[in-house]
Amino acid sequence: MSSNNPSVRPIRVLAIDDHPLLREGIAATLAGQPDMQLVAEAASARAGIEQFRLTRPDVTLMDLQMPDMNGIDAIRIIREEFPDARILVLTTFQGDAQITGALRAGACGFMLKDTMRKALRDSIRTAHAGRRVIPPDVATMLAEHLTDELLSLRELDVLRGAAQGNANKRIAADLGISEDTVKAHMKNILAKLGANDRTHAVVTAVKRGIIEL
Repeated sequence: MSSNNPSVRPIRVLAIDDHPLLREGIAATLAGQPDMQLVAEAASARAGIEQFRLTRPDVTLMDLQMPDMNGIDAIRIIREEFPDARILVLTTFQGDAQITGALRAGACGFMLKDTMRKALRDSIRTAHAGRRVIPPDVATMLAEHLTDELLSLRELDVLRGAAQGNANKRIAADLGISEDTVKAHMKNILAKLGANDRTHAVVTAVKRGIIEL
């Protein structure tokens, strides 16, 4: 609920997103809210980190997909420097791996960009109050993959090679391993992702945000 008491300090918000229209939408959403104030905006992750240092906002809205640095790394950097930072992720992407990565990096919640206006304002208030913000559909998706075995770093390298359309021989040469080792990694990848073949594995991994094309 919004506060009409002028003595109550408004929630100070920082918006970090490379899309100007999205930032304008956030500004419009918060405008006129007596208990909220948009104190700064940033069009890149690095600029956002600097704005955080300058303004020390109560709640930060963070995009995940930005050209200079992904939002997960930015969250990690901010949280290492400011452990009490409350960072709410805003994204169009719904992959469970991205969501899990953001939460592990220190995000306090997750909102999809198409659930704006009142839902966003309520989420900012919830985050400021120290509670997590995870919409029911996102929570359901996370629960579905809660017990999944993670791909190893080497398996991720092999999968990225496959995503680039490379044959096992080329992947082996690029990674400095044997072709048999690549085949063994690919077998593990298929099992962990529940995929029928390498194409299915790539599609699944991209959809879940495990790798990017």
